Amino acid sequence: MSSLLTRRMALLANADGRALLARGLRGIEREALRVDSRGHLAATAHPLALGAALTHPTITTDYAEALIELITPPEQDTAAMLDGYDALHRFVFSGLGDEMLWSHSMPCRLPADPDIPIAWYGSSHIGMLKHVYRRGLALRYGKSMQCIAGIHYNYSLPPELWQHLRADEGDGGTAMQFQSESYVALIRNFRRYGWLLMYLFGAAPALAAHFPGRGDFPLEQLSADTVYLPYATSLRMSDMGYQNDAQAGLTPDYNTLDSYITSLAAAMNHPYLPYVELGTRREGQWVQINTNRLQIENEYYSAIRPKRVAHSGERPLHALAQRGVQYVEVRCLDVDPFEPLGIGAPTCHFLDAFLLFCALQDSPLTGNAESRENT
Repeated sequence: MSSLLTRRMALLANADGRALLARGLRGIEREALRVDSRGHLAATAHPLALGAALTHPTITTDYAEALIELITPPEQDTAAMLDGYDALHRFVFSGLGDEMLWSHSMPCRLPADPDIPIAWYGSSHIGMLKHVYRRGLALRYGKSMQCIAGIHYNYSLPPELWQHLRADEGDGGTAMQFQSESYVALIRNFRRYGWLLMYLFGAAPALAAHFPGRGDFPLEQLSADTVYLPYATSLRMSDMGYQNDAQAGLTPDYNTLDSYITSLAAAMNHPYLPYVELGTRREGQWVQINTNRLQIENEYYSAIRPKRVAHSGERPLHALAQRGVQYVEVRCLDVDPFEPLGIGAPTCHFLDAFLLFCALQDSPLTGNAESRENT
């Protein structure tokens, strides 16, 4: 235990400190494939009963038209969050008709890539932008890979807690700078210790036998239509998951918020030859937003991201640069097939404790060798 962690824990151990800790926020974003009665990918459009995927605040789609995403608002109380999350599931189930939600991270039996419908958000400017971005993902990664589902866990500590630590430690920067750099320090620690989450909560050791991109993995037959990797925890987070050559060498700098923004912005503005060769338009139709290594910020598939709620039309990196880090988004959790909601209260409580440790623990800057090892 570092001296900084010991000091910060002692500072927060009294009634006032505990009250600040209780005001932290958490929220869940869950992806889930709609499937038919045979367990195959649903070929239907996003159900009208669930509202518009473009504008609904808590129910949308991710990559595929059949990949629903459920979003909870931030809550201070875990039980309240899960109660609302449960109600959201019940509402969705009521609008699915004969369809169901797939309960695993690795997808069900999928049709051929050309037959997987990309999410449609209407013909408005923003709707088409979201759709074309997904066309680009189809070109770059294949549609099957984009049907992999996960749980994202959003977490923040109250600004007053960061101010309390800043005053105690005599930091000379602004409140926004201290909070942002503290979240970036949390991320550095998460990248050091985040393997523990995949070890404890990984729930994707098997996948459909037909799934593409199996490469040289020594997969073994589990049943007629299922293969698995012995001792694996999360194939979703392995090289079989969200990977391609363009991102293989991409290692954003997490030593400061400015260096993170600069390195990610460089990837968004750096043409990548294979994408240049694909072009942006075919037969008069946009097929990707641009030919850069990343089309937009969200294409970088990291296990954790610094986040700030953006204004309408504002780029995420601009929001971070202007107003700092507001919360972190943990993205390495598999859907738990043994939990009706894909995640349960014990996992949420563990995540809160783990992320608090990452926030309070001393976090040395990361060198090039450690950065590559943590990627």
